[in-house]
Amino acid sequence: MILRRDRAMTAVLIMLDVAFHAGRSNAVSAADIAERSGLARRGIEPLLQALSRSGLLESIRGPRGGYRLGRPRRDVTLINIIEAVLNDDPEGSDGPQGPLFHKVIEPCWSGFDTKLTEQMRQTTLDELVRQAEDAGLKRPQSEPITFSI
Repeated sequence: MILRRDRAMTAVLIMLDVAFHAGRSNAVSAADIAERSGLARRGIEPLLQALSRSGLLESIRGPRGGYRLGRPRRDVTLINIIEAVLNDDPEGSDGPQGPLFHKVIEPCWSGFDTKLTEQMRQTTLDELVRQAEDAGLKRPQSEPITFSI
């Protein structure tokens, strides 16, 4: 998983952008997400589609359409996000080969991957939104408080 860093980190950035700017009640456009993150819109579209298919994002059509969270941010972990986009893009077999890779680097990388995966399983989107707020980033609007009994 760690070897696919660019795709995974972009997906986490997209989800954090949606959580920070829209949440579950409002929607943000793909163009706004792309502009804020400095990425090409056509480059993030496949990730938006994968996140929508997984249920992490909800796609809203129409003139006021866009994307909003498909689940509460406290219920979305980093591993959920990463698995949604990596399962949609299987790794090829054009990577390194040879005995040094298979007997030394691959087992070492697997150990790192296991530790990183466990840490990502414990980190939620809600925690990242709080970190953004603690860093002084301002949300455009606050989400209404909802209660359920």
